[in-house]
Amino acid sequence: MCSHQPPCPAADAPNGEAATIVARDWVLGWAQLCNGIYLFEDTGELLPNGVPVRPFRSSFATGAPLCS
Repeated sequence: MCSHQPPCPAADAPNGEAATIVARDWVLGWAQLCNGIYLFEDTGELLPNGVPVRPFRSSFATGAPLCS
């Protein structure tokens, strides 16, 4: 899919989220990468094969206590 030089990482690569953004909707909170991944504002993802990736938020971002 990617025509950039050097090419962006593949969707199944560990750094797949580093690909270039090709479309974005600020209102709905998503961005499409050139490798077919959709990133969502809540940190979730949708891979090109339709597999969802659960949102990841650090305890700091969610307001959870940092220590017990």
